[in-house]
Amino acid sequence: MADIRTSDVDDLLTVLATLDDPDTIFALLEDLFTVREIRETSQRLLVARMLAAGKSYAAIEAETGASATTIARVSKCLSYGAGGYAKALEVLQDQGEGVPVS
Repeated sequence: MADIRTSDVDDLLTVLATLDDPDTIFALLEDLFTVREIRETSQRLLVARMLAAGKSYAAIEAETGASATTIARVSKCLSYGAGGYAKALEVLQDQGEGVPVS
């Protein structure tokens, strides 16, 4: 994935790292992504939380509507990825919204 890290991507990273107001970040997401893309992206984070909580693929699929392919992809990233999901889950944990998923 090193070829995706361009100066344009770095600009986006700089903006995201600088913004600290959830409403402003959401406004940017609304401008950058479709409603479907926002929902799918946030669903992947939920899937990561559920996997980290030990939920089965079947339970995750039933509860979220995520496909088995999406769940497997998130699981692979949790195990062998760049650590982004792990850091995101750590942030949620620090905010009191961490891994436990009922």
